[in-house]
Amino acid sequence: MDQTGILIDRRYLDHNMGAFHVESPRRLEAILEMIEQTITFPYLSITPRAASDDELGWVHTPEYVEVVRATAGQDCVVLDSDTSTSPLSYQTALLAAGGLLECLDRILSGQIRNAFAPVRPPGHHAEAHRAMGFCLFNNVAVAAEYLLRQHGLKKVLVVDWDIHHGNGTQNTFIARDDVLYFSTHQFPHYPGTGHWIETGMGKGEGFTLNVPLYRGKTDEDYLYIFRNILAPAARQFDPDAILVSAGFDVAASDPLGGMDITALGFAALTRELLSLARDLCGDRLLIALEGGYDLTALTQGSREVLLQLSGTGAEPDIRAEASPQLGRELKPVLQHLSQYWNL
Repeated sequence: MDQTGILIDRRYLDHNMGAFHVESPRRLEAILEMIEQTITFPYLSITPRAASDDELGWVHTPEYVEVVRATAGQDCVVLDSDTSTSPLSYQTALLAAGGLLECLDRILSGQIRNAFAPVRPPGHHAEAHRAMGFCLFNNVAVAAEYLLRQHGLKKVLVVDWDIHHGNGTQNTFIARDDVLYFSTHQFPHYPGTGHWIETGMGKGEGFTLNVPLYRGKTDEDYLYIFRNILAPAARQFDPDAILVSAGFDVAASDPLGGMDITALGFAALTRELLSLARDLCGDRLLIALEGGYDLTALTQGSREVLLQLSGTGAEPDIRAEASPQLGRELKPVLQHLSQYWNL
């Protein structure tokens, strides 16, 4: 079916780390309001299911899953310096991971072509044994394992455009060659990982591609990186599906970031990923929410992503052109990554 799916469930509002925390339920409320008020193309509304212990266990230790489970019903449990839980956080985190799996079932069955999953809590910082950076379970990592283990896919591409490096996702697949992890992120910045020399280990050497960036990068810079680093590596890797950790905190107005991406920039990046998905893996593309804390930028960016996924968005008038500063930054990155991929 030539249709886009959207994961929609107000239970994602039930996780709350406090009135003044930037990762608040209002983020999802804003996205749901945008969908209700402005999205006119036909789409399939997808209801999430809870991830099972076995599914979480592909990525997280049983002991850590029990730590999160033990928070259920408690008012506030601090798991990390900036990550805590509320009474329904555990159940909500199960729905975040399981919601992506439900989307993938629909994509792999051919019911939908692609999907957008605005979930909370986010996931790409969550490690095997601990919560970190607002994240409880690593939603995208669980989803990648699901594709490989349950759907029998051989190779999965994970693209992470969040302002922060996805340390948890990288470490999950650091020694694997069946997942290519590609990340653009501000550096140096939280969590301090993601230097270009981090390219994997053992059989996974070369299958982690980090593009650390100084602040101030534009739509043109990001599009240049996608076309000149991500695209050639992706085409050589030839994945069976593409998963995206979409952090809208690279937007110009985000309080936690320092990049200069506009709503049209998000449209352009999505369009590039759609092109790769069409050419390489039968359109199998799932975009999942990570960060993004300016509500206007979050909703505008999400809307542009949805318009592109549905095929109703216009082609953004953006040139893939590196600024002189980006060119200088990319020189050592390209030299290092070219050991593994023809860039």
